[in-house]
Amino acid sequence: MCGILGVVLSDQTANVAPELFEGAMFLQHRGQDAAGIVTCGSKGRFYQCKGNGMARDVFTPQRMNNLVGNMGITHLRYPTAGSSAGSEAQPFYVNSPYGITLSHNGNLVNSLELKKYLDETVHRHINTDSDSELLINYFASELDKFNKSRVNNQDLFSALKGTMEAIRGAYACVAMLAGYGIIGFRDPNGIRPLLFGERVNAVTGLKDYMLASESVVLKAHGYNKFRDVRPGEAVIIQKDPTKQPEFRQVVPPKIFAPDIFEYVYFARPDSILDGVSVYRSRIEMGNKLANKITQYLTREEIDVVIPVPDTSRTSALQCAVKLDVPFREGFVKNRYIGRTFIMPDQQERRSSVRRKLNAMESEFKGKSVLLVDDSIVRGTTSKEIVQMAREAGARKVYFASCSPPIRFNHIYGIDLADTKALVGFNRDEEEISKVIGADLVIYQELEDLVACCQSEEIKQFEIGVFTGNYITGVEDNYLQELEKIRAQNQRLKDRQGMGMSVDACIDASDMVDVKAEVDISIYNRGDYAP
Repeated sequence: MCGILGVVLSDQTANVAPELFEGAMFLQHRGQDAAGIVTCGSKGRFYQCKGNGMARDVFTPQRMNNLVGNMGITHLRYPTAGSSAGSEAQPFYVNSPYGITLSHNGNLVNSLELKKYLDETVHRHINTDSDSELLINYFASELDKFNKSRVNNQDLFSALKGTMEAIRGAYACVAMLAGYGIIGFRDPNGIRPLLFGERVNAVTGLKDYMLASESVVLKAHGYNKFRDVRPGEAVIIQKDPTKQPEFRQVVPPKIFAPDIFEYVYFARPDSILDGVSVYRSRIEMGNKLANKITQYLTREEIDVVIPVPDTSRTSALQCAVKLDVPFREGFVKNRYIGRTFIMPDQQERRSSVRRKLNAMESEFKGKSVLLVDDSIVRGTTSKEIVQMAREAGARKVYFASCSPPIRFNHIYGIDLADTKALVGFNRDEEEISKVIGADLVIYQELEDLVACCQSEEIKQFEIGVFTGNYITGVEDNYLQELEKIRAQNQRLKDRQGMGMSVDACIDASDMVDVKAEVDISIYNRGDYAP
């Protein structure tokens, strides 16, 4: 799951790069692996800065000075089953036809057939294993069919229709056509979020436009009039400020099913996605979880409720209020350490927990503590936290999760783990308690979690991680491919760690080659030291 952003300023003389950078800071929680900005200046020229790392590290002042133009797009990547190579940092770029750059949040599940089509039918070279590169090339191949020197909105919508009918999975995208404008589109199930906003420019008196993954970015920059891009819908914002954005239902919407993990974990609490407040949904998660806890524990058996920072804090506080039990901050967080489940390596994840959190003995010693977290994925982080609570003197450690047991792979852009690496895989609650070392583990009921996030418009959610039933259907072939990619990447890392050469790390049966560290497209300021 990634963060995407696109802005078109009505002031043709203004540079959009500073606003894209500020927007990236508001979306940093959605991806800390790589960051990229592409702007479009005069004569349709693209200017790019991208590379591995946090936005503040990639977008240095000197690099930002080279990003000119009044429209641009941003991407913040978080590592998935593929590698974290710099060549796979987004936005991606193709020069033909017309010059296109694209940022993609999500995951396509029919990558193999798309790659086969692009290779054998339209003869487009794919240089990475990123499904986002497949997506931009498929869109480019659809545009190429018009064989025109210039395209219009109708052509773009037609190309999007062909693309969206061919690709399958989760996607929210912002694309930019050189010298023309910015395009936003969303998958027909609405799995990934995308919002459109507008504001009046104080200089021109005309409107500026923004596309973003979360509402918090729009509101922070004064785009107070905003709405969600609907499932299967696209919007074209032309560079000419006198022309109004055009919305169109490109493909018929399917079952509206946003990924419920957006509300459980990923989105900022001050965001509103598809009309649902993330903050309010997490409050309800705390209420429902408290009701479940009372089936196993009495109030007298819990001395204190302690959240696992940060996402679970809202739910944990409401859970404590509902239980009428004291709420305490028992863990102090080092905010300069990234999210642990995003870290690609298990050993990195274990050591990172200790660097990230410190237990305050005064809140644990001699007490029966109820730890509340948003979810339990591999169990690595949870086990370390339980151990830290015991080392701080806790008499009993109960562990409550705001989400149900995660028993299946996530295939739409959140790289949780291989199915067999999930602590909930083929284990019941008692067995999970033993694995993480807790006296008791309590999970939220799935129907309660869904009820916390429902609205008048949204009744269903993508919950395949809990049930194994994915909204796009049976995806066994993709799951097998995903596990092969993960295994190959792990083998590369293990063998290189032993001092073996790259060539020695590659087996003939490997399905994925070593990734290039540098993008070969347009000149990239992010590849060079300031």
